[in-house]
Formats: sequence, C-alpha cells, structure tokens
Amino acid sequence: MTIDLNQLNTLIRQVGREELIPRFQRIGHEYKADGSVLTEADLAVDARLREQLHELHPATAFLSEEMSAAEQETLLADTDTSLWCLDPLDGTSNFAAGIPCFGISLALIHDGEVELGIIYDPLRDECFSAQKGRGACLNDRPLHAAASGIELKRAVAMVDFKRLTPTLRRRLVEQPPYSSQRNFGSCALEWGWMAAGRGHVYLHGGQKLWDLAAGSLILTEAGGTCRTLDGEDVFAARLAPRSVVSASDPALFTAWRDWLAEND
Repeated sequence: MTIDLNQLNTLIRQVGREELIPRFQRIGHEYKADGSVLTEADLAVDARLREQLHELHPATAFLSEEMSAAEQETLLADTDTSLWCLDPLDGTSNFAAGIPCFGISLALIHDGEVELGIIYDPLRDECFSAQKGRGACLNDRPLHAAASGIELKRAVAMVDFKRLTPTLRRRLVEQPPYSSQRNFGSCALEWGWMAAGRGHVYLHGGQKLWDLAAGSLILTEAGGTCRTLDGEDVFAARLAPRSVVSASDPALFTAWRDWLAEND
C-alpha cells in the first residue's frame, strides 16, 4: 500500500480550514449517549474525510470515533490488513465552548501497527505528521522532542487528573515532581506539542484508540518514549482505554515512570 503523506496532509488541512474554522464559535452542540459533546463540525469532518479517503484508497477500512461501539468492534474484529482511524474533532468540548484548542487526528493502522499519523490544528495551521521509521515533521520542519538532559524537577508536565487513582492525584497535587503542569483538553494537540518539545512529560489515565494512535507514533518518531502505567505498549488495536506515560527522551521517561510507580 503506497501512501502519499504530503497528499494526506494537504487533504486534512483543507478539510480543517473548510469544515472547522467557519463553524468555530458559530454553532451549538448536543450530547451523545455517553455524555460526551457532539457538534455538527464533528460530523462534517467525519463525512468529508470518509468520502475522500475512500476515493484515495478504496480498499482501506474506516473507523471513526463517531461510529457506534458495535460498528467499531466489528471493524476491529474483521479488519486484519489496513484501517484508517479518525477522530474528526479532538477537543470537541473546547470547540463547543469557544476555547481555541482542538484538532483532527488521523492514523493508518496496518497489520496491528500504526504506520502513519497526522494531527492538524486548524487555528494555528500546524500539521504534525509521521510515518513509521521515517521521522516526524511539523509542517515542513523535522520534529524533535525536547532536548535531552532536562531533570524531572525542571520539566513541564501535561497531566489529565480525572482518570487517575485518588492516591496518585493527591501526590501529584501535594508533591509534584515536575516544575509546572498543564491540561489542554485535546489529547491530539497534547501529543503534537509533546513531540514539538512544548512539554517534557505526559500522563493520561485513559485514551481511546483514536486519541492515541496518531500521536503516539508522532512522539515516538520525534524521539520521545511512551508506555502505559502498567509498562505495556501504548498502542493496541482495541477499544478499551489505555493509560499513557510519556516523556521527551528515554532518561526523563525512566525518572517519570519510576516516580509514578512509587507514588501510585
């Protein structure tokens, strides 16, 4: 399967500009059965990319966050070759509230591994992308995670507290091992920003397949390290949420992982 990454980057940028930016701060929202927010922008991006990706690669299956759980399970069970994995609007709650922090996340999964990942921030026109074994880029610039050598106590952390254990949350609040902490409400952009060196360590208690597939590849190809809290590979081609522990370089990852193990 031959993939033109530049062609995909151009497609996603066009869809983001035409479907997300005109709707930002101009539309209402509703709630899905699980309580998460849904806007017409999610559905517009989903429909547009589904159609255009099928035109480019008709034999490749398509899995989206906006499908039902039953449809998603069937796709994962039946597809053993290639699969697009899309979050058409990551950070929907931000989008609906008028907070300028959201993006599109697309991954190509082949034989159970992520081969390609793209994250696009339409408001800043930042396109993070990677192909397995070929490095990562931000727009046309090679992407590198933060310079090695930073100590954990000097690190800027990205931490989502709500899915962590009470003990770990308390320790992070009372005795944080890092310099400062942020939570932006968009997993996709957090992955991209980690890969760009805007954060040094990352912690999330539970991300879905479409939250982490593209981002984990981009960070890894930029030189970062990521695992689950249990020490497993972050990516797994299944729907159950996966915890995320990551850092901008291997030595910092070891220090971060060890602190978490001692304090959870």
